Amino acid sequence: MALVERVPALLRERAFRRYWIGQTVSLTGDQISLIAIPLAAVLILGADAAAMGWLKTAELLPTLLFNLPLGAWADRYAHRRRAMIAADLGRAVLLLTLPVAYTLDVLTLSQLYAVAFGIGALTVLFEVCNTTLLVALVPTESYVQANALVNGSRSMSWLAGPGIGGVLVQVLTAPFALVADALTYVVSAGYLARIKPVEPPPAPVAKGHFTEGLRWVLRERSMRALFAASGTIQFFNYMFHTLFVLYVTTELGIGAGLLGLILAAGAVGGLIGAACAGSVVRRIGVGPSLVAGFLGFTLPLLLIPLADGPLPLVVGVMFAAEFLSCVGVMIADIAGGSFQMALIPDAVRARVMGAYRTLNHGFRPLGALVGGLLGTTIGLRPTLWIGTAGAVLSVLWLLPSPLPRMRELPTREEESVPIG
Repeated sequence: MALVERVPALLRERAFRRYWIGQTVSLTGDQISLIAIPLAAVLILGADAAAMGWLKTAELLPTLLFNLPLGAWADRYAHRRRAMIAADLGRAVLLLTLPVAYTLDVLTLSQLYAVAFGIGALTVLFEVCNTTLLVALVPTESYVQANALVNGSRSMSWLAGPGIGGVLVQVLTAPFALVADALTYVVSAGYLARIKPVEPPPAPVAKGHFTEGLRWVLRERSMRALFAASGTIQFFNYMFHTLFVLYVTTELGIGAGLLGLILAAGAVGGLIGAACAGSVVRRIGVGPSLVAGFLGFTLPLLLIPLADGPLPLVVGVMFAAEFLSCVGVMIADIAGGSFQMALIPDAVRARVMGAYRTLNHGFRPLGALVGGLLGTTIGLRPTLWIGTAGAVLSVLWLLPSPLPRMRELPTREEESVPIG
């Protein structure tokens, strides 16, 4: 009985438990592909830097192209769960074409690009439907706990997935390691098929339907501030991450194995952040938690360009930076995700999330491009200082908004702007 009482209340609800298990398995599989697809390109097809750039572009491009139109479609479609199941099964089929082509000795870089693009497009479809389904599964008072559980699974996938993927690539070769990821999508689809939530009715098609999500984000004061802050972090953080591996390996002298351990410390920090986010939100409120999460995510990264001296000291500083930053990002993601779930009306939810993800993710390639240019012209460490300091300043967008004073989750009647 004591063990049952320690299980989070949502996991004692059958429908949410099935949803969560499917998500947990699928997120772990995603980390396998994150390693296996690039390794297939490099080790089997001899991809060079340009080819790897095209592969990453194929992976990211659907986020920019499809979030708005698929969000508009999802709000008009009554059965988002079915669309998510179709997206899972489609991703499984696309992944399975790679080991088949490898077995037949016809695997090409073009096929890798096409599969990466197709999986990216289906992932966009899954994600724009996902928030609407989650809201249908979870009562308002459990939004924080639901986000904590899902983000905890994401952190666990960061910790376990790369190791599992590396072992599978070593034992099975990269293309056959992808079979494991394909199976995780099948498992996710199976669990989704076993839940039957009452989904919100589809939105009627009216003038401005396609752009309503974008207009809603821009005219709602709290969401506008959150978008500006998140977009600023995305831009400066991708400046930072574009040069991070190059900086720590060439200028700090940290090898690949030690770098992997440092990143694993970040995953552990993410797990702890997910575990304590609910307590933080209850203690200081959802808005202050969001501000604290933004600062907790960005401030520790200042330690990385600051790191200098003997290797043990540098490594210790890097461990601290990754660990603390990932604690902060989980608190920010959980508080921010719960806030958005409570605030956004069901009628425009998929369109708002599509617009939010399009605009937010659009800053990533810009930040990477600027980071590369600055790293070449002024050097790696000065560029990292700009990237980390700029990310810290993103919190300034939040301070004039209602968010820092918001202790409880908003109600849609209080916070939303009528759709017109």
